[in-house]
Amino acid sequence: MKFRIDTFTLLLLGAIVLATFLPATGQAGDALATAGTIAVALLFFFHGAALSREQIIAGATHWRLHILITSLTFIFFPLAVLPINGLSDIAPSWMPKDLGLGFLYLGVLPSAVSSSIAYTAMARGNVPAAICSAAASNVFGMMLTPFLLLLLVSTSGGGDFSIAEALKDIILQLLLPFAVGHALRPWLGGFLGRNETLMSRYDQCVIWLIVYSAFSHSVESGLWENLPLQAILFAIGLCLGLLLLFMVFAKFLVRRFGFSLEDEAAVVFCGSKKSLASGLPMAKVLFSGHPGFGMIVLPIMCYNQIQVIVGAILAQKYREKIEQANADKLS
Repeated sequence: MKFRIDTFTLLLLGAIVLATFLPATGQAGDALATAGTIAVALLFFFHGAALSREQIIAGATHWRLHILITSLTFIFFPLAVLPINGLSDIAPSWMPKDLGLGFLYLGVLPSAVSSSIAYTAMARGNVPAAICSAAASNVFGMMLTPFLLLLLVSTSGGGDFSIAEALKDIILQLLLPFAVGHALRPWLGGFLGRNETLMSRYDQCVIWLIVYSAFSHSVESGLWENLPLQAILFAIGLCLGLLLLFMVFAKFLVRRFGFSLEDEAAVVFCGSKKSLASGLPMAKVLFSGHPGFGMIVLPIMCYNQIQVIVGAILAQKYREKIEQANADKLS
């Protein structure tokens, strides 16, 4: 199989390079940060308006499958990254403190919606279950992610994280716009449904803006001086290891509980993926003004690119197995 780096990935890499050599500083940096805050609020407003009530409550009958995916996303994954953060005390040159915090943040993020559903469909898996689980993961993730992060930071004994400030920002910048958007769905839902491509482009623009603004701030604060090359390579290796671990673990659990092969594909993709689209906007709220922001979001950016490549390979393998199994049933 041949792979090429998609345009959006190149744009994100370009944002990092641009921020490295031409960071937005001073008043320009402040204006960009304010624009990012407004853009994130609008992003969740649009997501609230686009998501139907049926999508939020759909698929509840397949509760065993959803419990399994939710457990992988919000229980087992956070527990798996907890020891990684501990490396910042043992080997700070390989795992700087902010990079360790970034892995904690990666662990508590919701599942990726679009790629989880796309790869499940590509694999001929249980698409309705993937839609329900991925959507529910992101809806509840707005509330679960900050509290799980606070719990992990508290457990690991690191970080100066204000629960009151985080809760206020989450409510004002994420939950409130989402609720208002959902209330206005009868008037906006049709327009958003007809312009999904436009909304997708807006999502990408917001992410690009956050990456450029965040790395500008981090470069100005000495990101590359404080982040050794071996730490970057170690982070990439850990991201690959985490993804493979959870794909194998998800497959083991699915077979242990006797789910179908179609269900297995949905669980493997939804239970192992982490959302860049939700992760970066939420990070913009949770870590606003943090000098190590670029280091904190590095794990989710690395993990996202790795899950795209590995997911494409695995989806093709599942498709062949499921089509063969269906053919055997008919013969």
